[in-house]
Amino acid sequence: MLTANAYAATSATEPLSPMTIERREVGPRDVLIDIKYCGICHSDIHHARSEWGEQVYPVVPGHEIAGVVAEVGSEVTKYAVGDKVGVGCLVDSCRECEYCQAGREQFCVKDGGTLTFGDTDKYGQFTQGGYSTRMTVDQDFVLKLPDTVDLAGAAPLLCAGITTYSPLKRFGAGPGKKVAVIGFGGLGHMAVKFAHAMGAEVTVLSQSLKKQDDGKQLGADHYYATSDPETFEKLAGTFDLVINTVSAKIDVDAFLGLLAVDGALVNIGAPAEPLSVNVFSLLMKGRTFAGSLIGGLPETQEMLDFAGEHGIGAEVEVIGAEKINEAYDRVLASDVRYRFVIDTSTLA
Repeated sequence: MLTANAYAATSATEPLSPMTIERREVGPRDVLIDIKYCGICHSDIHHARSEWGEQVYPVVPGHEIAGVVAEVGSEVTKYAVGDKVGVGCLVDSCRECEYCQAGREQFCVKDGGTLTFGDTDKYGQFTQGGYSTRMTVDQDFVLKLPDTVDLAGAAPLLCAGITTYSPLKRFGAGPGKKVAVIGFGGLGHMAVKFAHAMGAEVTVLSQSLKKQDDGKQLGADHYYATSDPETFEKLAGTFDLVINTVSAKIDVDAFLGLLAVDGALVNIGAPAEPLSVNVFSLLMKGRTFAGSLIGGLPETQEMLDFAGEHGIGAEVEVIGAEKINEAYDRVLASDVRYRFVIDTSTLA
């Protein structure tokens, strides 16, 4: 086995701390990645604190991974030593079901595929994520990063990027379309960048106007405060697509009221409590209330290529490993513009 330096959660209540973990030796189809940066996703916190079900400890979070190929197996054809690569939310899937065959591995019938951390892989090993110095991954679940985006800014594309790109593409964001983004944080700022690059007219719907300058600088055409009741009156029936990025309870009916005929409200945030909807908010104008997860490997690579063409990366605050616990608290307080990224050289 190989070893790697890492930062791990050892219980739901203790701070994350340094740890040495094991990685499997490089097999014929494997790629060994020297991890350079790893983004901090809100779902890392949920897992580390067992908020989405009981977690097996210790666990190393992290599925926004950017690095460089250090070694390849004898049968690897897709990558060479020195390539800039990334790993997202999945490191394997069954490869055989209809969804895997269609390149939609996130819907793999085998429990949605093998998660990058907090799961058990086909070797019987507990998967550990990107808050570490290196990892071994099957070449089919490694993605090529664009040369036009620095590694720190590219890391969050592996989760926040594909999570926002996928529904924008699915619901037709583009020229002539009016798109609204609820929330302007780690997900929201990526949704604005992608929707703008796709050619849509973009509006941010945030609790206040305190981030308005940032929003317009990153591609928003309009910016409104949802705390102002006049916002919902003024914008009623306006949008073709509304992307909800917040992980808190919202008034679904109020936001559905912002949709034009045949418009869609797509939820990509993951609130802990259920959301309710009055069915007449959907019926009267043929509206859709939908959900979206991540994307499969082909769509994720498509997103990375699109990001490369348009020079899109995340707005990041790079931190050392010793700041991870502080960063978790700041994420929960919405005190980050707009994604924390760990410099894994600080783990050495």
